[in-house]
Amino acid sequence: MLVESNIDEITDQSHALISSARVEGTPVYNPQGKKLGSVHSVMIHKTSGQIVYALLAFGGFFGIGTHVHPIPWQMLTYDASRHGYVANITREMLEDAPSLELDKADRPTESETPMFHYWKFDPYL
Repeated sequence: MLVESNIDEITDQSHALISSARVEGTPVYNPQGKKLGSVHSVMIHKTSGQIVYALLAFGGFFGIGTHVHPIPWQMLTYDASRHGYVANITREMLEDAPSLELDKADRPTESETPMFHYWKFDPYL
């Protein structure tokens, strides 16, 4: 786990892989550069190994009142100049999107089907 590091010291543009621990907490922006939130966690399909969606956290103060919304992974594009992901969505779209409650192990307690319908994505493609 990284504690205190300078982003320039840990950025390796030559490496195509990234640890899930480094994805968690990464900011997510809209195309205009406004921060929408940050990646709370990513959900990985057990058998295929593919990332299915990211849980985006936004709002709240020091974790109090934070909302977590699933976003299909295909909607996120990494932008190295921002050191974050970009999603072509608005804050309003995000606020209207379905949310998932997580259990103590950060697993969703509800079906993600409403999320796939809202964002118009086929699950697990």
